[in-house]
Amino acid sequence: MSITITAFERSPDGGKGLARDTRVRWALEEVGQPYDVRYVSFQAMKEPAHLCLHPFGQIPTYEEGDLALFETGAIVFHIAEQHTGLLPKDAHARARAIAWMFAALNSVEPSVLELVIVKFQEGDKPWSKERLPLVADRIRQRLGQLSTRLGDADWLDGAFSAGDLLMVSVLLRTRPSGILDEFPNLAAYVARAEARPAYQRAFAAQLAANTGKSLAG
Repeated sequence: MSITITAFERSPDGGKGLARDTRVRWALEEVGQPYDVRYVSFQAMKEPAHLCLHPFGQIPTYEEGDLALFETGAIVFHIAEQHTGLLPKDAHARARAIAWMFAALNSVEPSVLELVIVKFQEGDKPWSKERLPLVADRIRQRLGQLSTRLGDADWLDGAFSAGDLLMVSVLLRTRPSGILDEFPNLAAYVARAEARPAYQRAFAAQLAANTGKSLAG
C-alpha cells in the first residue's frame, strides 16, 4: 500500500524544514519507505475533505490504505513501529526511546512554540516585549536540563531513535532565536542529526517544494 502525506502548499517557513511535515518525511526516509505528498492550501485545510483527515485543520496527515492518521507524534510512532530503524529491539531501550518522543513533544516543544507565538502572532500586543524574556527563560531552563542529560553523548539513549528525531525537530525551532547556540552540546547534537542522509533528503524535498531549488542551488 502506498503512503501519502499532506504538507503546506506554501510553508510559512519557506522550506527551512520547520514545518511538521518535515518530521514525517524524515521518519519515512530513515526507514526507507517511499511516499507521495499532497500539497494543501490554507483554505483547503479548513474544508470538509481535509477536516475528515485532521479534525483541527492542520498538516501533516498520513494515509496508507484504510488507515488515516494525524498528529506528527502519532504518525512518527506508527512509522517507527511498522518498520525497523527508529526504535531499538531491546524492550527497555524501546520504552526509553518512546519516552523521549513524549518528552520532545510534551516537555520541550510547548515553551518553544510559545516563543514563536509571542514573536510572530502577538508581537503587536503591548505586553509582548515584557513576556518575551520570560518565555525565553523557560526555554533555557528546559534546554539546560536536556543539555545536562545529553552530556557528551551523540544521541539521547544509545543509537539514534525516533526520540532523537522528534527532539531535534523541536530544537531546530530554537535556532532562529539564538538560544540553541547557548548550549554547544545541543547545537552539535542537532548538527549531527542534520548531517544524516535521511534528514538531508527530507529537508531537500521540503525546500524544493517551496522554492523549486535543490540543496545544491
